[in-house]
Amino acid sequence: MVISQDKVVSFHYRLKEEGGEIFEDSHKDTPILYMHGHKGMLTGVEETMEGKSAGDSFDVTVTPEKGYGRRREGEIQRVPKKHLLTKGKINVGQVVQVNTANGAQEAVVVKVGLKNIDIDSNHPLAGKTLIFSVEVIDIRDATAEELAHGHAHGVGGHQH
Repeated sequence: MVISQDKVVSFHYRLKEEGGEIFEDSHKDTPILYMHGHKGMLTGVEETMEGKSAGDSFDVTVTPEKGYGRRREGEIQRVPKKHLLTKGKINVGQVVQVNTANGAQEAVVVKVGLKNIDIDSNHPLAGKTLIFSVEVIDIRDATAEELAHGHAHGVGGHQH
């Protein structure tokens, strides 16, 4: 079976910035799941996955345009601390999760105040060229429920 529209793919990856060290590695957890063709994966990775088979390993270089986008200037926002999903002491430069109308969003803290923080709402990886080392573990047909929901479900049901 090869990766194509409506296939559920499980895979592991290592991620590094172009010319840098690995800073993310999925191998210590369960494989990542996504349903191919439903925009649940970075465009650059999904395009390269097309046609691959279980057991395939490959590297893919993802430009900002096919990854997290270009950095946008003027994206500093003041957010009340109560909207943070990240708990504990907050420091400048820290990546935090902010509760937004569109769900959780990552941002970088640029200033910490008593009741508010200023964040750069660009994704922390915006503007970066990334290299993913991917290992395809398994491919299966999506279930009717997954197709209806538009995304893959993990072992035992939803993986939201």
